[in-house]
Amino acid sequence: MQLNSPLSQLESFPLIKDSSSEEVDIDVDVPLVKHPVNGVTGETTAFLGQRNNNYLAYQKSEELRNTLLGHRHERHLIVLQDFPDPDALSSAWTYQLIAQQYDIKCEIIYAGTLSHQENIALVKLTGLPAQRWALPTLKSKDLSQYQGFVLIDNQGTTSQLLSVVQQAGIPLVAVIDHHSLQGELKSDFVDIRPSVRATATIFTQYLQTGLLSLDNSISQHVKCATALMHGLRSDTNRLMQAQEEDFMAAAYLSRFCDAQLLNAVLQANRSKRVMDVIERSLKNRIVQNNFSIAGVGYLRYDDRDAIPQAADFLVTEENVHTAVVYGIVHDEDEELEIVIGSLRTTKLTLDPDEFIKEAFGQDSQGRFFGGGRTSAGGFEIPMGFLSGGNENSTYAKMKWEVYDSQIKQKLLRLVNPKDNPIHQE
Repeated sequence: MQLNSPLSQLESFPLIKDSSSEEVDIDVDVPLVKHPVNGVTGETTAFLGQRNNNYLAYQKSEELRNTLLGHRHERHLIVLQDFPDPDALSSAWTYQLIAQQYDIKCEIIYAGTLSHQENIALVKLTGLPAQRWALPTLKSKDLSQYQGFVLIDNQGTTSQLLSVVQQAGIPLVAVIDHHSLQGELKSDFVDIRPSVRATATIFTQYLQTGLLSLDNSISQHVKCATALMHGLRSDTNRLMQAQEEDFMAAAYLSRFCDAQLLNAVLQANRSKRVMDVIERSLKNRIVQNNFSIAGVGYLRYDDRDAIPQAADFLVTEENVHTAVVYGIVHDEDEELEIVIGSLRTTKLTLDPDEFIKEAFGQDSQGRFFGGGRTSAGGFEIPMGFLSGGNENSTYAKMKWEVYDSQIKQKLLRLVNPKDNPIHQE
């Protein structure tokens, strides 16, 4: 690889070398001082940034390779957030395929459900091997057969499975995520890059550096590349918020991606229940200072992904730059209730991660109730002792009104800091 060319590609960095090939010395020395030769365009400065990104990707790929070598012949769990999105699902599948080369068997698991129509289509059309492990079914699982677990596109704060896995004494092998650091993590391998727009981009870089050589003649590889493209696309708002690394990753994946399959995933229709939640958000929304805030009441657990879809819709309204939609999600299996909300914004100066963390704060263990990335964020607030008991309609209505008022109050303190957030009629 020639590092003196701005067109350098990461795929020229094979980590798995052919023993018969000649060994080539690669100069990856990255200057610490930037010297733009063109004061107008700053071309050299931009190139140095690219070299830094390339070097970091190579370094992390090498670290991951060494970690996998140290865990050969083991069996691992890949733990996703309770409601995994395309970025998480596709990245987990890629990790599973990479780990197979080291005789590491991985199972991709999540505790929640797939309710977004595109997520359901992605899993069904590609055969993506993700399994739902609802908490009641864990009693029948023999966790002693697993020697490690991996967190991908999350850091454990959005997964009910984390505590179960930790209580079983299973060690954390790897954390790979593009969200901001949520807390101290003791893991053999950590690759957390908030500057990258999608975890799928990180995994595509692993592919480019040679951790897995994609082959167009292998159906599973084509489907995985298609899933990665969908994950990258969804987390960068259809590439509109993509950065250089994301575009380079998309260009690489385009060689293996099945365009017809991707189109079939994207054409999945919204269910009537999702449309009902969007209608409810329109009816209940309040708009202040270009913020649209809507509570949608009670939802079934399987309809949870209607909340971010409603936020996606509300943010398209004229004179609105940020939308927050929330509701109480009821899990009938566990008799649990959680306040779940999503934020979408088109305002470049609004940081969803900071906004949500400032609005809702932390729990008793110091973990934030939510966070975000560029243009999007979410939060989950367990209701604990107040969960359930909704057979009494009067009580259920009163409970919703209390939570609805409290969430609005916390949000409007930031939206209208000088005003009284709750106005009584």
